[in-house]
Amino acid sequence: MIPRLSARTGQAARPSPTGFDRRLIPPMLFGSVLNPVNSSMIAVALVPIGVAFGAPPAETAWLVSALYLATAVGQPVIGRLVDMYGPRRLYLAGTALVGVAGVLGALAPSLGALIAARVLLGFGTSAAYPAAMRLTRSEAERTGQDSPAGVLTALAVANQTVAVVGPALGGLLIGLGGWRAVFTVNVPLSAACLVLGTLRLPRSRPARRRGVDLPGMALFALLLLSLMLFLMDPRTGHWYLPVLSAAAAAGFAARELRVRDPFVDLRVLGGNGPLLTTYLRQLLAYTTSYAFMYGYTQWLEQGRGLTASTAGLTLLPLSVSALIVSTLTGRREAVRAKLLAGSALQVAGCALLLLVRADSPLWLLLAVGAVLGVPSGLIGLATQNALYRQADPERIASAAGLLRTFMYLGALGASAATAAFYPHRADTAGLHGLALFMLAGSALLLATTLPDRSLGRLVPAPTTTPGKA
Repeated sequence: MIPRLSARTGQAARPSPTGFDRRLIPPMLFGSVLNPVNSSMIAVALVPIGVAFGAPPAETAWLVSALYLATAVGQPVIGRLVDMYGPRRLYLAGTALVGVAGVLGALAPSLGALIAARVLLGFGTSAAYPAAMRLTRSEAERTGQDSPAGVLTALAVANQTVAVVGPALGGLLIGLGGWRAVFTVNVPLSAACLVLGTLRLPRSRPARRRGVDLPGMALFALLLLSLMLFLMDPRTGHWYLPVLSAAAAAGFAARELRVRDPFVDLRVLGGNGPLLTTYLRQLLAYTTSYAFMYGYTQWLEQGRGLTASTAGLTLLPLSVSALIVSTLTGRREAVRAKLLAGSALQVAGCALLLLVRADSPLWLLLAVGAVLGVPSGLIGLATQNALYRQADPERIASAAGLLRTFMYLGALGASAATAAFYPHRADTAGLHGLALFMLAGSALLLATTLPDRSLGRLVPAPTTTPGKA
């Protein structure tokens, strides 16, 4: 019998609390990796897709951008629906959409149809992470044991692991069944999530009847889309995009401040300075992280002259050190310590990047990646735990979705910066300019963390054991 959540509290009607319900972990992990596996596998499929449809790199790049755009908009929107209607139904709807998108991508007759399938993938993969955060919060309320660090670490490590093996998996699938297999693999993944979600996720009912703030969601989507489209190709000819984004932002603020049940409660969010700072740190950290991943990889191939496969191996210490750090430190929240250490190491790694030359020894090239992998593991865990403590429990899923949105904004900002510093090719002068840009962002990240004593007070919130006052 599947336990139901009460209409009043969202707690499951189960036996006495004995800790986090481990039956929830497999669907949470399977669902949360759908996005990183699709983000990373496409990297090795762009060239064969371009050959198949006769499309240049500028057009196939939309296969990457389409997923970023859809996910950046979809995460907070679907997260809000998770908060309102419960994680189960949104999780099942989202993972089902992933299977549909996989079929459409496998059968796509044109590049445009393939891009549309990627948009559907973006929306479909947007449900699982907010649902996982909502389930984690609900379990803390049910058990009275607010200690989610191990569960949040499992989510982070699973995502990082899949991001590492994604390109290799994509290459294997292409070798076995061509580039369409990269889309087809979503069908069995979707089926696994649907089975696990149906059998293991608790049923729930909305806490109260309320309407969906569709105008607010539409204005938010317009704000993000116009801003992100400009960041993808920032030039004077696109002046209307930031203007449109500013107009949408003004309309969004006016709407959310007067509606009774807003999509984003700006009054509460505006008064939650620590959470706003966490979003800023997410943006700064991932701008640097993605700038290194994009910019350093291109320089290794063009500035240093390595092959694509050798460049990928050179970046392996980045992923390995991030995974090791996440695994070893995940069970201790220590948000402030992780942010301080992570931002300081980011500054050190960016400074080390300034020493790299075309004739630098291999050990230095490997060391740069290893050093910058450590903050990648520390900061990702720290911002995730900070959000869990700082966000309104009733809006934890939509707050988690916004955290992912700021990550993707960082990715797009990094892409724009990489294009600006490499106008013709990825040479050493451009790499050093990019390193200075990253260094400035990392220093700002450290500056927002160092004086923030509130981070040291982020401890497990007191919870009430069911059955006690």
